[in-house]
Amino acid sequence: MSVGAKRRALVVSNDHVGTAMAGPGIRAHRFAVELARDFDVTLVVPFQTDLAEERVEMVHDNPWDPARMSALVRGYDLVVAQRLPVPTMRTLANTQTRTIYDLYAPLTLEQLALDAREVPTSYRGVMARLNNLTQEVALATGDAFVCASEQQRDFWLGALTSAGRLDHELYERDPSLRTLIDVVPFGLDPEPPEAGPALRGVVPGIGADDRILLWPGGIWNWFDPLTVIQAVHQLSLRRDDVRLYFLGVKHPNPEVPDMSMAADAVALADELGLRDRVVFFNFGWVPYAERGRYLLDANLAVSAHFDDVETRFAFRTRLLDCLWAGLPLVTTRGDTLGDLIVDAGGGRAVGFGDVAG
Repeated sequence: MSVGAKRRALVVSNDHVGTAMAGPGIRAHRFAVELARDFDVTLVVPFQTDLAEERVEMVHDNPWDPARMSALVRGYDLVVAQRLPVPTMRTLANTQTRTIYDLYAPLTLEQLALDAREVPTSYRGVMARLNNLTQEVALATGDAFVCASEQQRDFWLGALTSAGRLDHELYERDPSLRTLIDVVPFGLDPEPPEAGPALRGVVPGIGADDRILLWPGGIWNWFDPLTVIQAVHQLSLRRDDVRLYFLGVKHPNPEVPDMSMAADAVALADELGLRDRVVFFNFGWVPYAERGRYLLDANLAVSAHFDDVETRFAFRTRLLDCLWAGLPLVTTRGDTLGDLIVDAGGGRAVGFGDVAG
């Protein structure tokens, strides 16, 4: 490399990156943008993108294709990915390229929570085994790792210990083991949200003076929107100005299947006679740049989940948007970020399945 030339970094996203995107895509994009301060960055995206991005080179390619990925990673000084094909990870392990795996979304735990509400199939079994193998090879071959919270770091330190990655040489060099795995949480958008029409007077049935409760993200199988809908139903019997709005139902990644929990939430709202009267669903996905208008138009954010292992090690990225917009939050206790927000005075926690709370 010539004197003064920037090093080259490759960031690989397994999720859609575009004007509409969910947590993994947002995180990959932000990694690429921040690394561009010190590297020439290429961001691999799995689907065609409509996002205009001048700070990094965006390349549409297949991140699940081992031949294409093994060829693409050559020549980079740094590779950052949440996951790569197993043959590619093994190839990288035999190069001078430094590989950092982002473990903020524990694949095995998410897969367990996802499959718990779906009909068992042989395909789901194969995918679960593939996730386990991918995680095993990543832990065995990565040069370093990042995650989103200290609680996640404890989880992954246990996994890295089991994978044989802790030894005397590493400990003598760094007793904290931060050079092996450290915390890189999501941050907040440096620009404040901009107000604008979003819900009041825009969505039929939501008036200017209504009290709006906003579910600030998607409805995945590991969430509990049913308790929230039941609670809103009870409120609606006492007052007629309460409205609950779900910000998104259809994941922007076309490979992510429709969730059973989303269908159950819509069915419950229909059963209680609340849909499009008290409870409202956006069956699409709000563009990322427009989310601030919805947050500022609401009075309160709500989020609920279950008492399970996914919750314990999750990092609910969309709750950060509530902090960003100054929107108070009511959430089920038990996940790292929700508890942090509540402890800081940004909201209130309730018990699992607590309708009255």
